Amino acid sequence: MNGSRLLMAVTALNIGVLLLGIAQHAGPSFAQSGPEPAPVLRARAFELVDTQGRVRATLNVLPATTSAAGDRSEETVLLRLITERGRPSVKIGASEQAAGISLAGPTGTKDSYVIVQADASTSSIKLRAENGREQLLKP
Repeated sequence: MNGSRLLMAVTALNIGVLLLGIAQHAGPSFAQSGPEPAPVLRARAFELVDTQGRVRATLNVLPATTSAAGDRSEETVLLRLITERGRPSVKIGASEQAAGISLAGPTGTKDSYVIVQADASTSSIKLRAENGREQLLKP
């Protein structure tokens, strides 16, 4: 059990380091002014596209919403990494109420995923295989 938690923590840390590395090298060329880069690039959303013009990553601030059933969703920052076939395979979200990471299986799968989530009082790791087997880890 501790080995699984350690593996998930190391995986989450590696994803964070990867995203930081991408963020440091993914600045658009128009963000520079003169020989020095601009100190801050501000935008409401970011999209990273590949050479064919397909959106491969997005970073958005989603507004707070209320569903028809009255369920409230708070404002959330969401980063999506998208495969070449358009599947958002990695999602990282954060709000005042909760934060989480979702890793989905490749295109063609629908039930293989990992979800790492923490909210005000609990945290969990949910693992699910395409064959329907599922494991939920809680402290």
